[in-house]
Amino acid sequence: MDRIQNGLISAAWQQALLDLISDLKRRAVAAKTIDAYTSDVRQLAAWATAQRQEPATIELKALRRFLASLSEQGTAPSSVARKLAAIRAFLRVQVERGQRAGNPAELISAPKRPRNLPHVLKTREVTTLLERIPGATPLELRDRALFELAYASGLRAEELVNLDTSSIDFDSETVRVEGKGGKTRIVPVGEHALQAISSYLERARPTLAQEYNTDAQAVVLASKQARPEMPLFLSKTGRRLNTSDVRRRLTTHARAAQGREPGLAQAHPHALRHSFATHLLEGGADLRAIQELLGHATISTTQVYTRVEAARLRSAYSQAHPRA
Repeated sequence: MDRIQNGLISAAWQQALLDLISDLKRRAVAAKTIDAYTSDVRQLAAWATAQRQEPATIELKALRRFLASLSEQGTAPSSVARKLAAIRAFLRVQVERGQRAGNPAELISAPKRPRNLPHVLKTREVTTLLERIPGATPLELRDRALFELAYASGLRAEELVNLDTSSIDFDSETVRVEGKGGKTRIVPVGEHALQAISSYLERARPTLAQEYNTDAQAVVLASKQARPEMPLFLSKTGRRLNTSDVRRRLTTHARAAQGREPGLAQAHPHALRHSFATHLLEGGADLRAIQELLGHATISTTQVYTRVEAARLRSAYSQAHPRA
């Protein structure tokens, strides 16, 4: 696959790629999405250049051959579907610019993705994980606050690390989250998470915030005065955490608690988000409310949790019903 991605592309494809990037920026598409779409279309461009196909003339049959070549090389259906979405967007720009008459990619169905259910931790497993994180050191206090908040509010790892001290509103017991596509949502924060965050701000963050020569009271005050330049969760060197830090720390604490709950072997940041949604559903929360809390653009994305709940109920039925 690297051979294709690193291949030469014609001048026409280079210009068409620039047009795509310009259009995506005009639409205020997230930078990571722009990078992904550009990479996917560049892969098509390299393949098409080798086949002597240009963006203004490439048609349905050639697109089908390209996508088939990806599958033959072992590309996952989800990745093929993403590349198809990028190609559709690319050809749409070509049509809008008058470079071609139609978008043949619209006639191609995305490959079916395996409907794997997300891994969900049991309530007792989450409790064991969180309660067994010690609180003796600044890093432990930070981790307790980090994962209490992840489970309490269902945040993605990227959303967690992008939080600032001003994101937490202790008065309204909410967190302001910058989600995918730059969309902002306000999510409730539970009592346990608020207590953990308060302890972290007062007892741990001043130690970690080496670039801020301030005391604990000033840090708490700054968190209520909208100081967006102050990251909420810091590393031991005082920088903003990244998502790999979150995954690594959760793995460390999950292994420490695994002796009591073997199911924690599969714990990862997104499992806390899945567990948040599933436990809300089990508690009777409305699916639309869960959609808003998670920041899903469509209800169909949230409906995966109804399948998780149905699977759990079937398992309970088969184990408990005398005539199952």
